[in-house]
Amino acid sequence: MKAKKRMALLLAVVMILGLAACGSKKPAENPNATRIFTDSTGREVEVPAKIDKVALSGPLAQIVLFALCPDKLVGVSNAWSKDAQEFLDEKYFNMPQIGQLYGGKGELNLETLLRSGAQVVIDVGETKGSIKEDMDALQQQTGIPFVHISAEMRSYPQAYRMLGDLLGMKDEAEKLAAYCEKIYDRTKTIVGSVEKANVLYVTGDMGQNVIAKGSYHAEILDLLTNNLAQVDEPSSKGTGNEVSMEQILTWNPDVVIFAPESIYSIVKNDAAWQSITAIKNGDYYEVPFVPYNWMGFPPSVQRYLGMMWLSKVLYPEATADYDLCSDVQEYYKLFYHCDITRAQYDALVANSLGK
Repeated sequence: MKAKKRMALLLAVVMILGLAACGSKKPAENPNATRIFTDSTGREVEVPAKIDKVALSGPLAQIVLFALCPDKLVGVSNAWSKDAQEFLDEKYFNMPQIGQLYGGKGELNLETLLRSGAQVVIDVGETKGSIKEDMDALQQQTGIPFVHISAEMRSYPQAYRMLGDLLGMKDEAEKLAAYCEKIYDRTKTIVGSVEKANVLYVTGDMGQNVIAKGSYHAEILDLLTNNLAQVDEPSSKGTGNEVSMEQILTWNPDVVIFAPESIYSIVKNDAAWQSITAIKNGDYYEVPFVPYNWMGFPPSVQRYLGMMWLSKVLYPEATADYDLCSDVQEYYKLFYHCDITRAQYDALVANSLGK
């Protein structure tokens, strides 16, 4: 009898534990569940409640979202450069190329997009006048939700928080948002403590294009410097506005910033450029550019690197208390998911910190 009682008691305990376990199980998620997400234009877009596959509208979004959710991306807008390979995990290379919505290297490849299984397409950057119509038209054409997230240098923290909400990655997004706030606020403090330098940012293989004051591409330049390139119609392109050598001589900048693949390496032997104060004094620099140009082109979140670098170059006394190498290493860890060595850093800034 005692054995029977013990057996009955044991069975009762097992049943109770089993019922408790059943009661603690979460209901299965509905894979077709959706919710409404309001994007930066005010559009209310129906999106999946759980998003695992993300497509991009262009290179700006590629840089922003690679930092946040590289393993959710179904492809890239443009292929990574060969120079970028040492900084990025091999698995992110040779991803399908989807193209881009606005200009640049090819149109959006709708066939590749539809094959990708993307649950949402995200556009990040400048809010163009036709953005609502563009997003609505593509959404109707493909049957995939399209959302736009506005992003300027001062609003990247907000952009990352919106993306964190959209993708269910609030904690990861908050780290990136907080970093952007830290660097932007520090830059504003530096700018408020100095007299801005007279600077010209030169692009093009002839060195006769400039990033004009007031353009979207000049956000960092206008924040940190007295941008001498004032033109009637600032270009919306990363190549900038074409100007004459006579105009550059008239501006006569104290500092010249050369875009990658411009004429940085030859100006010291060019008679016309040698008459400019910046070149004569050796105050000219080439923008670091791997995986992307730190000052823009495309004008995405990597411009926080440009903020840090340009602050250090132009205002060494005001930036004496921070180490650029450490800041760059922190950025590459957060946004490119890689640890860079001092040697890699030195190579990145080889033409960028003075002669």
